[in-house]
Amino acid sequence: MTQCTQTPIGASGSSQISARLFAAGGTFDHCKTGESWQAPGWPEPHAAVIVSHPDRVANKPDVTVLICASRRTTREPEPNEVILDANDGLDWPTLCKCDLFYTIQKANLVNRRGTVSPERRRQIIATINRVNGWL
Repeated sequence: MTQCTQTPIGASGSSQISARLFAAGGTFDHCKTGESWQAPGWPEPHAAVIVSHPDRVANKPDVTVLICASRRTTREPEPNEVILDANDGLDWPTLCKCDLFYTIQKANLVNRRGTVSPERRRQIIATINRVNGWL
């Protein structure tokens, strides 16, 4: 089996996120990054960022993600949000909600979009830490 590699992020280099974007239904290949997913009961696909450790992504059926808005943003991000855009594999500026984690099955991840840029990864980690009081 092919193993995926992951770049550490954060000030110390010890924090990691998979930084993958995902959308609805189908199969999941853990070596592909940047897809969106369809949350159960939601009317349309949403981009999502996998924040599970790469070992979990490679070896477990469930992963943790952050959900992103499904529509182009027309406003500045709130303190709990980071804007992702074409540099991160999306078609337009999109709000990523960093204060609520979802656990989903990898089988629900399809439609590869891209990889979250290193700068945006740092912003996501800093926002997760700040909005959850983990600083």
